[in-house]
Amino acid sequence: MSHVFGYARVSTTGQSLDVQVDALVAAGVDARWIARETGSGRRDDRPELVRILGQVQAGDTLVVVRLDRLGRSAAHLAALVRDLDDRGVTLRSLTESLDTSTSSGRFVVHVLGAMAQMEADLIRERTLDGLAAARARGRVGGRPTVMTPDRLAAARSSLDAGQPVALVARALGVSESTIRRHSSAS
Repeated sequence: MSHVFGYARVSTTGQSLDVQVDALVAAGVDARWIARETGSGRRDDRPELVRILGQVQAGDTLVVVRLDRLGRSAAHLAALVRDLDDRGVTLRSLTESLDTSTSSGRFVVHVLGAMAQMEADLIRERTLDGLAAARARGRVGGRPTVMTPDRLAAARSSLDAGQPVALVARALGVSESTIRRHSSAS
């Protein structure tokens, strides 16, 4: 027997799930089958989403008010929708009028997946281009080193004199691992 499940999520405790729950119930989802969650959509650890995704089976339908309630990003959403489709679970989004049980709904999912992949590729290309341009101008990324030439000389001198790494690090106000990393680089 197939079930219709719902998933409602708000980002903060100051927000109310009532509007989403009411819309899901109006769309035919039994209130007992609605997973309710409070937390950022960017988080990986959304226990109610994990629970509901583990619960749905072939022939079931998962209903959300909007797609952004479900996925962290376009790429994550596309992967999630593909997984549901592979398992024979229909996804319905009320706001976007998306229903993966129809051919047009499946088409939209494929377009969504292609757009997500293109978005990821463009971000990667822009990042690599920006890094290359910065390197060409003599800039390197990352956090600036705390080991100035004066500190490095003082550290090497102290270590050569036999002082312990912990004492040298404390005297220079840096971590022991920083002293070890820079003393082995010489």
